[in-house]
Amino acid sequence: MNLFKNLDSLRRFDSFSKTIEDFRVKTSGGGLVTLLSIWCMVVLFYAEVKDYMTPGITEDLFVDTSRGPKLRINLDIVMPTISCSFLSLDAMDTAGEHHLHIDHNVYKRRLDLLGQPLEEPQKEDLTTSTSLKATTEKANVTGLATLNETCGSCYGAPKEVIKCCNTCEDVREAYRIMQWRFPDPDDIEQCKNDQSNLMAKGAFKEGCQIYGYLEVNRVGGSFHIAPGRSYLIDHVHVHDVQPFSASSFNTTHTIRHLSFGLNIQGKTNPIDGIYVVTPDGATMFQYYIKIVPTTYVRKDGSVLQTNQFSVTKHRKVVTMGHGESGMPGVFFNYELSPMMVKYTEKEKPLGHFLVNLCAIIGGIYTVASIIDGILYHSLRAIQQKIEIGKLS
Repeated sequence: MNLFKNLDSLRRFDSFSKTIEDFRVKTSGGGLVTLLSIWCMVVLFYAEVKDYMTPGITEDLFVDTSRGPKLRINLDIVMPTISCSFLSLDAMDTAGEHHLHIDHNVYKRRLDLLGQPLEEPQKEDLTTSTSLKATTEKANVTGLATLNETCGSCYGAPKEVIKCCNTCEDVREAYRIMQWRFPDPDDIEQCKNDQSNLMAKGAFKEGCQIYGYLEVNRVGGSFHIAPGRSYLIDHVHVHDVQPFSASSFNTTHTIRHLSFGLNIQGKTNPIDGIYVVTPDGATMFQYYIKIVPTTYVRKDGSVLQTNQFSVTKHRKVVTMGHGESGMPGVFFNYELSPMMVKYTEKEKPLGHFLVNLCAIIGGIYTVASIIDGILYHSLRAIQQKIEIGKLS
């Protein structure tokens, strides 16, 4: 009995006073407000649960002291008007030194002029800008080996340069060493049935997709896709586009993807999917990229190293009519920022989640009660005026 008396003494603290069931009035308007309130609670409850399940991310900025050995470059670029046989991919660092022995996995896929694949992709041998000295020595060895058999003409090039020119490539190399303009291949006996001459005739009848990745030293540098075979002449990087001129190439292109490092879900790459048309003919496109090293720490403790970047673009027409010098192609120059961004995933506190749920339920219930009260009293007042005939 004492227990019940103690419980009865708690009634004076009751803030939720109840009314007798007989005095409660239920209306259709109140039912509609209740259903709408339940729907709002469910929607907001789902949004709150989804937000709670999504980890919170904090950002920190500090000086990059990491010593990553390599920088991975992921690319997927389409040149729709130049065949794969006339495109090369070169990479070099800020000192102008060409990257030799780069670990890469770059493929070329032949496309028709409508962008449809013509064959399976072929792995590309990354161009490392053959020096003239090396190619001259190779040509001389070839010439000595075949001197006793046949000795083709070099068409004016001194024999001190190359002993014999038995192939179209030997003639090209002799003219390249002498820095002469290469004549029409149809006038060179060695080039009439040469595979390179046949490929030159189809240089503008196909397109090319270059995709894959390459790993370079973690320093500033550049890479580019340009027509012609690249060489190093007196420490100067040049492209041999013979028998064409540089102004013959239309460098319209699509950058389907370009990123540095791992591709993490949620990371955006600013130039993915852009399509650039060159109405003025041969154009040199230059993309200046600022790379920001980024560390992503997941809530399970795993650490992912990647990079974000910003880019600015510049174009220069290199046709003779514009009087501009340069090489048509797509050039990417990148620098690494000394600062690093660190993103850390953190779980949201359960207490915060529960407080938000209470706020949703209490807030909607309060607002719904106010709306229901306004509707009920308004309709009741209108009904009373109708009954006494005062509603005009």
